[in-house]
Amino acid sequence: MVRLNTASRRGLFLLMCGFVALIASATAQQSPPTPAAPDSKTAAAKDSKSDQGPDQANARVGKSKIEQETGTINDRIFEVMPNYGTVEENPQKLRAMTTGQKFRLATASVFDWGAYPFNGILAGIGQAQNDPEAWGQGWGAYGKRYGAAFADNSIGSYMTVAIYPSLLHEDPRYYEMGTGRFSHRFVYGITRLFVTRTDAGGTRFNYSELIGNASAAAMSNIYHPAEERTAGRNATTLGFLILYDGVSNELREFWPDIRRKVFRKKNP
Repeated sequence: MVRLNTASRRGLFLLMCGFVALIASATAQQSPPTPAAPDSKTAAAKDSKSDQGPDQANARVGKSKIEQETGTINDRIFEVMPNYGTVEENPQKLRAMTTGQKFRLATASVFDWGAYPFNGILAGIGQAQNDPEAWGQGWGAYGKRYGAAFADNSIGSYMTVAIYPSLLHEDPRYYEMGTGRFSHRFVYGITRLFVTRTDAGGTRFNYSELIGNASAAAMSNIYHPAEERTAGRNATTLGFLILYDGVSNELREFWPDIRRKVFRKKNP
């Protein structure tokens, strides 16, 4: 969860718009690759891979235990930003996540090494703009802002990935569409804010996204200064959180295309 003042929100919004423009440029002129005729070595390698169980295949590519268990992959966006909970496989092949797995997935995201500098940047923005003013300046004030940023993001992650998905039996994973027209994939990423899979394999309204972020915004009033504990501020924060999650979905969906088309790197 991210809680920012108006100027910071405007800056991050412009940055998100830049990400969307990068996505569009990376996929605008995509053409499907021409499949090469497999030679005998390639065919043998595929046969060998098909003979291995999923645990053996996952271990070979270095997946963590939680990734192996849930069928997800932490394919870091721009090779830095954590990307836990993304699924590239056919969802029909995956089992429903247990409550323990949902909490472990949230924990992996909260305590990922990439989260620490991210929270530091948010605290630095608040320090530069003296927001909130009640905390003043100095290293002590920066520590408060860093702690608040870490708490905001941690509570938001646990609410939307672990607590409410467990209570409501919803699947917190993001299932990549992966192929198709840019417009279809873009709309798909946005609709995942409102539509989610259930543990039983069906689909329904994404209650965890809305209620989870709303709960996190309300809980943040406990440790934020009194001047920020207003209904208007919380409503604005909730709206920005949903926008932030929408852009995150688009980055998850199109990061493989960006890596291949912009950075000229093969997908892992």
